[in-house]
Amino acid sequence: MQQLSSTAQKLKPERRHLNADLLAGLTFAIVNVPQAMAHALLATVNPVLGIYTLMMAVPIGALFTSSVFMNVSTTSALSVAAGAGLAEIPDGQKAQALVAMVLLVGLIQALAGLFKLGFLVRFVSDSVMTGFLNGVAVLIILGQLGDLTGYDSLYANKVAQALDLLLHLDQVNGQATAIGLLTLGLMVVLLRTSLKKFAFIIAIAVSTLLLAALTLPALGTAAAFASVQTVGDIADIPRALPGLVLPTPALLLTMLLPAFSVAVIGLIQGAGVSQGYPNPDGKYPDISRDFLGQGVANMATSLVGGVPAGGSISGTALIMSAGARSRWTNIFAGLFVALIVLVAAPLVERVPMPALAALLIVAGFQGLRVQQAITVWNTGQVAGVVMVMTFAATLLVPLQYAVLLGVALSILLFVFRQSNKVVITAIVPVPGGLPEERPAPQQLPSNQLTMLMAYGSLFFAAAKNFEELLPAVDRTTHAVVAIGLRGKAEIGSTFVSVLRRYTESLQAHDSQLMLVGVEPAVRKQLAKTGLLDLIGEENVFLATPRLGEAMNQAAAAAYAWLGQQPGKTADAAPGDAVR
Repeated sequence: MQQLSSTAQKLKPERRHLNADLLAGLTFAIVNVPQAMAHALLATVNPVLGIYTLMMAVPIGALFTSSVFMNVSTTSALSVAAGAGLAEIPDGQKAQALVAMVLLVGLIQALAGLFKLGFLVRFVSDSVMTGFLNGVAVLIILGQLGDLTGYDSLYANKVAQALDLLLHLDQVNGQATAIGLLTLGLMVVLLRTSLKKFAFIIAIAVSTLLLAALTLPALGTAAAFASVQTVGDIADIPRALPGLVLPTPALLLTMLLPAFSVAVIGLIQGAGVSQGYPNPDGKYPDISRDFLGQGVANMATSLVGGVPAGGSISGTALIMSAGARSRWTNIFAGLFVALIVLVAAPLVERVPMPALAALLIVAGFQGLRVQQAITVWNTGQVAGVVMVMTFAATLLVPLQYAVLLGVALSILLFVFRQSNKVVITAIVPVPGGLPEERPAPQQLPSNQLTMLMAYGSLFFAAAKNFEELLPAVDRTTHAVVAIGLRGKAEIGSTFVSVLRRYTESLQAHDSQLMLVGVEPAVRKQLAKTGLLDLIGEENVFLATPRLGEAMNQAAAAAYAWLGQQPGKTADAAPGDAVR
């Protein structure tokens, strides 16, 4: 809370940044009012709720995030996920269910921030996120084909809807398709010019004016183009600020799983923004604090019935390219959105639905991570398969389950990789020089000290792999094995069992095990499990600040037990130990 108060103290707008922040905020508001309405349509709710989200989430997020420039607003991925979560809710209850969902999203995200869970983002692999985000982008594109063409499919799945459209092209609305394709073409052209910052708003304005002209009674086209739906046909935009909305308690439990999925997507997207845009002081934001800011923004948004909001990569990029200099850009953006609603609501209602569909199709194509997908595919077979599985799941199953599957795949991929990273090398003294690392022997040599170093994880399946890599002792007698454990803060019960079995095998062949570079916490684990007594306290050497000191101590003790002078091993001269 101390950090929040320090942020509040820094919120005074600086005169030197005021003009730049005002212009950047206005640019965002103009461009994103139609885009927020389109995002609300993705969530299958009243498009006005997307505008309400901008009014609340953008300025509130600016007040509470660690990131100075993070734009907390509507995003395609969050809206698609919200729409999937509302798919089974009757139309008459969707507004109330949305309130419950967004409130829960905010609570989950705020708790993640308060408990400093930002580090968990690293457990969601790049392959899973690439597959998921590409799947969402394809869903956005496919999901807009109906509004673009005026064809209403009976299927719920977006892929099925697209296939159904292809089979019924004779039933599309030609006038709606013409408006949609014109808007699409204008956006593509304008995005390649110096007007690319305003491409969306110019294209939407042109299509709106064109439809208004084509429906004038004096023209013979009025009857034909009257069938093209506009925002006003879907919902009236009230010429007032939103009122207070409270959640229906009975719907909170129903919306818990969808809210969790939406919250996870929002946090991952937000983490990408956090790490992509450093603050003016050059430091990167605190991810956990950004979690909190997004959570507070969503809780505030739920009070006006808005759709879920999160760290927007495109929104942040827009305000940065428009000249944002401080948090005030996002605060001004929210105020400008409110002003647009109060002053220009009748104009917004005239926007054609095919035009909004075209906007979302462009946004969907912009959201495709083609190069990132190629990189993941070329990285390795496992990563490629995980990416494809996540992509397919995103297209074919409800999005909240696809998110959970992606998280599960990330965890499994992490465990799989960690369990296959174990390496054991032999440390061999070199006369007059530094010791060398060589492959560990498959068979433990008799009457010698063999020094081994373990690299990688020693938990669960990795411990079993470690056991398989240890030198065999079945043909060995009177030998010492010293295993370096420096840097291992703790060991698991599986690894304890491995050490117990190896120690017993060595002792059965008149040999000994030594553990070297042991941390105090690990020594306590050895004592509590009885392994310290089995190995012998004299054979466990604690880590010291000096590298190699513990191994030298172990080497001296091993040579004494073997009855040899130090260094009397193959490839070693007298007096040579690990330096």
